[in-house]
Amino acid sequence: MRGSAGFLLCLLLLLAPHCTEVAAQDVQPDPKTPCANWMGGAPGYPGHNGLPGRDGKDGKDGAKGEKGEEGPQGHKGDQGEIGAPGREGPRGFPGYPGQKGEKGEGAFVYRSAFSVGLKERAPHPNVPIRFSKIFYNEQSHYDASTGKFLCSIPGTYYFAYHLTVYLTDVKVSLYKKDKAVIFTYDQFQTNNVDQASGSVLLHLSSGDEVWLQVYGEGDNNGVYADNINDSTFMGFLLYPDLEVH
Repeated sequence: MRGSAGFLLCLLLLLAPHCTEVAAQDVQPDPKTPCANWMGGAPGYPGHNGLPGRDGKDGKDGAKGEKGEEGPQGHKGDQGEIGAPGREGPRGFPGYPGQKGEKGEGAFVYRSAFSVGLKERAPHPNVPIRFSKIFYNEQSHYDASTGKFLCSIPGTYYFAYHLTVYLTDVKVSLYKKDKAVIFTYDQFQTNNVDQASGSVLLHLSSGDEVWLQVYGEGDNNGVYADNINDSTFMGFLLYPDLEVH
């Protein structure tokens, strides 16, 4: 028995250095080795976390990527505030004429006019000269029986007369409402035929009368007319009063 025990002790002594060398090479012994169960030490505690390493250098920019696909259209935004007016642009060319409009209702036109002549020598002084040769009297505002023009439309009128003078002198006057307004005098020259004329603008009211007559006493009624010499009297409305128009 002693011989057997000694042999086993010697064998263990020989294997001990070999197991120590294997344990030094590996942190954890291989469980398949003969000395793993009785020669391995207890596991150690985990170590503390190490300090974070320093940031590395920035990398270089990569190559530009390809253009992406167009995204879907967004919702319409709210209307913005009205901006300040811009500068006036250049003037354009004239446009084409438009179509002719429909005929409108014509405004009422006031008419009053006459033109008359003498058929024979003038009557005696201080009475209206009756011009009975009618050239124009469409509105019948001149009365040939009295030789007077009667105003029917208040307004401004133009009157004129052109008289042939023969045999004696002529002094005539244009009257308005029994009052002489203008005078014309022509001195007859023997063996000659003269002309006497006058004109005036008058404002007339409705009912006013205008006429021509030989003025004053004496031999001043040389107003004359025949088939080749005329003595005429005329008048017409220039424009009516505003309240009438």
